[in-house]
Amino acid sequence: MIISALKERNESEKRVAIVPDISKKLTNEGHEVLIEENAGLDSFFFDEMYKESGAKITNKEDILKKSDILLSVDLPEENILSELKSGACLVGLLSPYDGESKFNIFKNKSLSAFSMEMIPRITRAQSMDVLSSQANLAGYRAVITATSLYSKSMSMMMTAAGTVAPAKVFIMGVGVAGLQAIATAKRLGAVVSATDVRKAAAEQCESLGASFIMVDDEDDAEDDSGYAKEMSKEHQEKQRKLISEHIKHQDIIICSALIPGKQAPILLDEEATKSLKPGSIIIDMAIERGGNCSLSKSGEIVDLNGIRIIGDTSLINGISPDASSLYSRNLYAFLEILIDNENDALDFSDEIIQETLVVNNGQLIESLKNR
Repeated sequence: MIISALKERNESEKRVAIVPDISKKLTNEGHEVLIEENAGLDSFFFDEMYKESGAKITNKEDILKKSDILLSVDLPEENILSELKSGACLVGLLSPYDGESKFNIFKNKSLSAFSMEMIPRITRAQSMDVLSSQANLAGYRAVITATSLYSKSMSMMMTAAGTVAPAKVFIMGVGVAGLQAIATAKRLGAVVSATDVRKAAAEQCESLGASFIMVDDEDDAEDDSGYAKEMSKEHQEKQRKLISEHIKHQDIIICSALIPGKQAPILLDEEATKSLKPGSIIIDMAIERGGNCSLSKSGEIVDLNGIRIIGDTSLINGISPDASSLYSRNLYAFLEILIDNENDALDFSDEIIQETLVVNNGQLIESLKNR
């Protein structure tokens, strides 16, 4: 197979889909790897490193003309997809929940596409779980970003001149990102508390040393795949009231509550946000889906009387070398079941492949239309 990666066209995207270590594995297996010039530059993977791994550095036109499988981070632009050779496959983070119109370009070409957001949460697929690998790093980065903006000490300090109180950090949404945020904040010496709609999150939080806050009057809000599901308006209102007093005493709030395929739930309205102390920091990790804070603005830092609200859409790009490495390993694990090396062909029969397939030979999968 000819497997390739382009330089991402989104200016804020620093990740690359293939790193030199994975390039070497693919070439050792007999595949030809094509990398666009300077594709990994923003993550400090230089062209010379790719050449040493056995990859060929070439231009975009050559890659699109030859590739059997194009690996990407984001969904490439239409002008790029329109140039892909007939029968090629695209694998990446394609945001399939944003509407089927974005896949119209596939209808005129015999292309197939696999969206890594759709990897099922089963044991066998853990090595391919892109959302978890990237969220883990983003949760860490969110706390580091908050720490750099916070004007006081994160940990308690006892000095001859007196004691400095530790920061109070509140995590809203305890998925993979939230759990990593808890662990990171604890390591920095903060007093950490957290909330989530899933009952299973309580034990996870407490095992990391965080106190847990939750309304306990409704069925568990965890769906069959392990993600949070949308709760009733009544439950959401009770949850807001429960945490309204709690947040007044917090120094840093990390918001990471997401529901697959839906707008992020509002956890902090204007009134709650204004109740925070001046100098407080809010990191809204859900900003790409509208945000958990009603006052968040995408790509901006909002200053509200000394309360800073960070709607950072590129937290993961602040740690892009590690993010690229993990992402590339996820893709490599996926390719291991997609490619039938014995017959030099692609095998779509595996359940993981079927779950991630969004376009098959130019046709949008019916299950995606119904999502």
